[in-house]
Amino acid sequence: MASDKQNEGKIVPMDENKENAAEDGIGLEILQIIKDSQQQHGLRHGDYQRYRYLLLVLMEAERAWSYAMQLKQEANTEPRKRFHLLSRLRKAAKHGERLEKLCESPRVDAKTKLEAQAYTSYLSGMVRFELQEWKAATEAFNKCKTIYEKLASAFTEELAVLYHQRVEEISPNIRYCAYNIGDQNAMNELMQMRLSAGGGGGMMAEKLEALITQTRAKQAATMSEVEWRGRTVPVKIDKARIFLLGLGDNEAAIAQAANEETKERLYETLLAECRDTIQAVREELKTEAKQRERSDEASGKVSNLQFLHSYLTYIKLWTVVKRNESMAHMLQAKLKEPQTDENKRGPRPQDLIRLYDIILQSLAELSTLQGLEEDHTFQKEVALKMLVYKAYRCFFIAQSYVLVKKWSEALVLYERVLKYAKEVQSKAKSLNNSLKDLPDVQELITEVNAEKYSLQAAAILAPSQQKVKDNTPLCERLDTFHLDPTLVGKQPNLVQFPPDFQPIPCKPLFFDLALNHVAFPPLDDKVEQKGKGGLTGYIKGIFGFGS
Repeated sequence: MASDKQNEGKIVPMDENKENAAEDGIGLEILQIIKDSQQQHGLRHGDYQRYRYLLLVLMEAERAWSYAMQLKQEANTEPRKRFHLLSRLRKAAKHGERLEKLCESPRVDAKTKLEAQAYTSYLSGMVRFELQEWKAATEAFNKCKTIYEKLASAFTEELAVLYHQRVEEISPNIRYCAYNIGDQNAMNELMQMRLSAGGGGGMMAEKLEALITQTRAKQAATMSEVEWRGRTVPVKIDKARIFLLGLGDNEAAIAQAANEETKERLYETLLAECRDTIQAVREELKTEAKQRERSDEASGKVSNLQFLHSYLTYIKLWTVVKRNESMAHMLQAKLKEPQTDENKRGPRPQDLIRLYDIILQSLAELSTLQGLEEDHTFQKEVALKMLVYKAYRCFFIAQSYVLVKKWSEALVLYERVLKYAKEVQSKAKSLNNSLKDLPDVQELITEVNAEKYSLQAAAILAPSQQKVKDNTPLCERLDTFHLDPTLVGKQPNLVQFPPDFQPIPCKPLFFDLALNHVAFPPLDDKVEQKGKGGLTGYIKGIFGFGS
């Protein structure tokens, strides 16, 4: 790669065929080139190292900047690399200044000059930001933002989108600088920007998360304890302080989410932070357990650290409950929508059953948290919540039986749903505000009653519908009620014509089988014995004498 001295004072032409276009000025789409190069060469996946191969004057600055961003990622685990990071950022800013100076040539058009100034201000602001020179960083970022906003208003919509995107990337840095200068509203603005980003991935979301975490880390220094279930617990772990400090903001962001996809991402972010915090507390618990073993201290009462662990576990499990309930609401709405595409698999009651299984499992774990075994109010609240979700789970099991036309099983399950719902209503009277965060069981009761009537009608009509599918004529189903519109049409199915052939008996054949079994009387006395009369007897016999 050519050295900085070799490149200094030279502009690499974009197209030799455009050398004669001096009247219009030489143009260089600086931001467009940067964005396209970043997306094509690794930054879509955060691979800054892959992005360090470019040779143009503009890319010298980008090469140093990308290397600095790579070092910033590695500096999270290797703090020594922060010095190298600052060195590369300064070098990127110098390349940006050289680019701006080169663009002062009269051959360069006004748009390119403005983009070069904005780019240099951005790199300068990044250097001041890392050095924590908040006022100087704010001035540099604001200059960059102003230029890009002016350019966005002067050019096509396609370019304006690109300029506005850069402004959105700079805005979190400006808010963070303002917070460090003393603006207390800057933190709320950062949260709103995070919400508008949708809680998704990408460089913008990662930057917002990093800035919010840094801001909370400063605020967490003033947090020393937390109160839950009537017990005040000291919080000495920094990760737990930061998480608990931002819990309210995260829950507010989820409540204000514009759509279900954004809400799901925010839930996942909150759960990931909660798991990391629980892991940090668990490590401290191991250390505490070893210290107790050495001192032979009795472990009867739940320690403050263990109670903090229970509190964080409660937050995690209850967040899982709310997330699955949110997903269940979304699936219920889709379940009621008509299916337009038969080839596409839509939601089924079984999907909701799985969600409510997870909810019930999480609630069962809540009842076993250490330090809350003797908290009877808490146990009653958890039991009541389990009844509510059991009712909903049972309802969708009944729905699954309805789909396969098992009417009797579905009817029995609907009755059980009503039993659970009425039990919830009776127990909720003794527990104030215990149902405020739960689904409305009265609405479920109304829906179940309606479903029962529909079920009974379907059970009555099912046999007749089955016979109609067999094309049974009217004369053979006179005892079965069915509204058949074809009976009043041009071709009513009244009788089967032509009729089917029927077997008839053929002419019988008689055989005298009894003769073989008849015993005739003896005729010896009727038959004359041979040889008794001789010739005389023979002659008498011929002529009939002696008879």
